[in-house]
Amino acid sequence: MGINLGAGFENLNGNSSISNQSAGILNLNKNDILDLTKKNPGLKKVSLGSGWDIANNGLDYDLDIAAFLLNANGKVQNIPDDVIFFNNMQGQGIYLEGDNRTGAGEGDDEVININLEEINPNIAKIVFVVTIHEAQAKRQTFGMVENSYVRLLDEENNEREICRFNLKENGSTVTSVIFSELYKQNGEWQFKAIGEGKIADLNGILGIYM
Repeated sequence: MGINLGAGFENLNGNSSISNQSAGILNLNKNDILDLTKKNPGLKKVSLGSGWDIANNGLDYDLDIAAFLLNANGKVQNIPDDVIFFNNMQGQGIYLEGDNRTGAGEGDDEVININLEEINPNIAKIVFVVTIHEAQAKRQTFGMVENSYVRLLDEENNEREICRFNLKENGSTVTSVIFSELYKQNGEWQFKAIGEGKIADLNGILGIYM
């Protein structure tokens, strides 16, 4: 299958400053970087939850979250071990919970759990991607999905929300989004909001990191 990568996802907040809402939730904008373990000493287990609302057109949208585990060269070295998705739901220190195929219900629609202390030391970065399953066949895009987001939770502290990154669609034609990255720098874990949209399926996005 050919890879057709679209232009960058332009309809996200361009402001690079981290903002706090009145509710006390840390909201990240595109390209913001959070010093995750430095700002949260003792943090060991986190969950990355993604969610979305059903658009008002009577159709179901199956958004899938995936994680690419990259080596120091920014590449996926072992397949399928270093690709966490609905057909390979567990790796060293990381696992994907069940697949919500409609977006119905409250709370996060899909969740990836990460034990920072158990991640393979050869893994330098984890890239989180959200795709629309069978987007081309169903002619679905992120411009048709409402209120999509990813958020990071502290598993060992009553699932306290550490931060979130909200997607602003506004008619976008992309079918997948490289949402965020978790990487280690100088012994500390960093979390970066990316928000880069692509016209590609999961295999197409994987090709970027091969």
